[in-house]
Amino acid sequence: MEYAEEAIVVSNKAVVCDCNGQMQAAVYYYKEAATLLELAWKIRKNDPLADEWCKKSHDYINRAEALEYQIQNEAANNMEKINQDRVRLKQCKYLLKQALDVDESGKEDLAIDIYTQAIELALKVKKEISDDEMIKNLTTLIEKALDRAEKLKQSKEQNSCNNSINTAPLHKKVIQSRGHIKLDTSKSNLYTEAEKQVLMITSKINNKEYVPFMDVDLSERFQLSIPFTDSDGLLTLSLEQKKKFLQWIRPDQLSSDPKLVIGDSISFYSIKQTIVTDCSFVASLAVCAVYEKTFKQRLITSIIYPQKQNGQPVYNPFGKYMVKLHLNGIQRKVIIDDLLPVGKYNSLLCSHSSNKNEFWVSLIEKAYLKVMGGYDFPGSSSNIDLHALTGWIPERCAIHLDDKTFNTDGLFENLLTRLHKGDVLITVATPPMSIEEERRTGLVSSHAYAVLAVQKDLKLLKLKNPWAHVRWKGRYSELDEKSWTSHLKETLDYDPTSAASFDNGIFWIDYNSVLHHFDVFCMNWNPALFPYTSCLHKTWNTGTGPICDLYNISENPQFSLDVSIVNSGAVWVLLTRHITELQDFKVNREYITVLVYKNDGKRVHYPNDPEPYISGKRINSPHYLCKIVLNDKTPSKFTLVVSQYEKMNTIHYTLRAYATCPFTLKELTNTYDIKFKTSVNGEWKGNRAGGCQNHKTYKENPKFKLTVDGLTDTENLQIELKAPKQYQVGLEVSCVGLNNINATAKFMRKSSGSYRSGYVILELLDIQPGTYEIIPSTYLPGNEGPFILTVNASCSVSINQI
Repeated sequence: MEYAEEAIVVSNKAVVCDCNGQMQAAVYYYKEAATLLELAWKIRKNDPLADEWCKKSHDYINRAEALEYQIQNEAANNMEKINQDRVRLKQCKYLLKQALDVDESGKEDLAIDIYTQAIELALKVKKEISDDEMIKNLTTLIEKALDRAEKLKQSKEQNSCNNSINTAPLHKKVIQSRGHIKLDTSKSNLYTEAEKQVLMITSKINNKEYVPFMDVDLSERFQLSIPFTDSDGLLTLSLEQKKKFLQWIRPDQLSSDPKLVIGDSISFYSIKQTIVTDCSFVASLAVCAVYEKTFKQRLITSIIYPQKQNGQPVYNPFGKYMVKLHLNGIQRKVIIDDLLPVGKYNSLLCSHSSNKNEFWVSLIEKAYLKVMGGYDFPGSSSNIDLHALTGWIPERCAIHLDDKTFNTDGLFENLLTRLHKGDVLITVATPPMSIEEERRTGLVSSHAYAVLAVQKDLKLLKLKNPWAHVRWKGRYSELDEKSWTSHLKETLDYDPTSAASFDNGIFWIDYNSVLHHFDVFCMNWNPALFPYTSCLHKTWNTGTGPICDLYNISENPQFSLDVSIVNSGAVWVLLTRHITELQDFKVNREYITVLVYKNDGKRVHYPNDPEPYISGKRINSPHYLCKIVLNDKTPSKFTLVVSQYEKMNTIHYTLRAYATCPFTLKELTNTYDIKFKTSVNGEWKGNRAGGCQNHKTYKENPKFKLTVDGLTDTENLQIELKAPKQYQVGLEVSCVGLNNINATAKFMRKSSGSYRSGYVILELLDIQPGTYEIIPSTYLPGNEGPFILTVNASCSVSINQI
């Protein structure tokens, strides 16, 4: 039989199978017919029917492809239905597990409620599926839930008859507390009303509410009637994500068996950053994973809910998660759904675990970036990220080899000993680098790396690139054959030959190279190192104090730190500025610091008198850490001053102290109760700009009459002089007469002391009622300009220019 005739027979079979719905057979016969017609055309191209054979061959191929697409589509739909059925079965099992956990905790009312939900959902799903095995599983689940719910109801009725404890108030409390901002926690009595107000104001971050995390939130409801969708909407995608984005999907659409954590612990090897610019955050996850594996303690995995009773987070088939983050001075609650961005082939466009069934990385990242405004994250610093994730104390240690006080050996010893003890989490970051330098070194410009280990003898550090590829090319890299001796390979359990065949972004590097190619260590210290801690939440209003506090810190927030008498120890003071807007985080123009004075815990008026014991550097970071080392020579009381460079906005902040010894931390108010305040404007001009007492023209300066109308001889005054900062100024007060003519004046004349730039203050304690004269002056005569004279007093006063 010729090819053309055989093709007719085969094509007829294809049509019959096609009409009968036998698609697989039809595809086979259509392809066979097309092949036969193509052979016939090649052999007999001059035949009058050749063109018809060619056309029919293409028609059969097109029909075969159409049928194949239909087969694949139906198979995909069937698989999707099977997956959906599996998800619904998991939801039923999840509800039952939740009910069992609540049941074990003794919350009978809540347990009955969740058992009922599980039964209702299982009955509904049972009607809608056809898989015999799944139906059998659901039947078992229903029977188990019914049996336990009935026993609980009987027990509850019996307890009610016996006037036993009623659990209803607990349930009512859960319902009433849900969704409220009010700080009704068991610890709320520790906060003043002003502090509660600060924490409430800064609950709104990037126009979304993140309320303080409370004990009642541990009873958050994660089981729902439909998959949870975050009411705050989808996260904003970055530009790179938008280029590759196809859709948002849930973990159960990516995996047939999704988990939050695979096995008993998380692995730093599996963490991978993709196209989101959050290397510092991913490096933070990696060092947390190392800590959990090394010290067998939950750190990062303890912040995501729901959890098992042992604290391990569990996958929620309903798609709702709660993440606990340290934000703006307190732990706060972040609610997310599990929708994740994917591109072609369902490839995740966010950070993820290399284990396709594990999703803790993606979900914690989503929670953090939700707070930060979305996946179009401007980048951060690991000490900021780690503080948000863990609450560990953040510190930045800039590498300054040109600074003689920079102790490289001391820093390495600290890294080595503290990391091995689990006292600190460490990352290290590169400065901006040229493309050529990147190629030469194998390092990435302005990039954070996780410090996984530190080796003592050769001073080596084991680092991980969050990208999970691209490694150091210098000394002790896998390319450095000379440095890797057999003994070193065995000691560090590292084979550079094997490492060279697979780039996972993990490498060893010598400490000296780190010092020359990186610019900062970010360290977060375990707060458990300090058995004593205290914090204050405060507001510093824009109008309080000068814009620049280089000359006057009288009105800066000040605090008294009393550590009693100790021979050794430490107090660390962490200043955290609350940030509520993304733009503020992107372009942080607020420079803050803490100054420490040996001033017996009393208010300081001038930034350099006395000289600061610790003069903090003003940095544009949300956190500033000040370390006070205690010994037998340090005083028992310090004054802490919050300082800000060019204050333009009201700031809310938290001042938290950690100590190895008992201490008290309290805000400094005025040394006396101010009841009256009055101000007067004046001017040095012409011959009225007489200069200081060294000049004959001193008496020509403006004079003011101050009348003190007190009832006792224990009134207190505070006189401030504010003037142009380019002038050195001072003031003098002299007693003109006392109301009590029989009394002797406690002083005849007092001055503010040394002349100072633009600001002086004079405190008069236990002053007697009467009349006084005030002379404000500049150091040099002829310095013309305005000034403001302010009197704060514990009694009624008046001031008039003479």
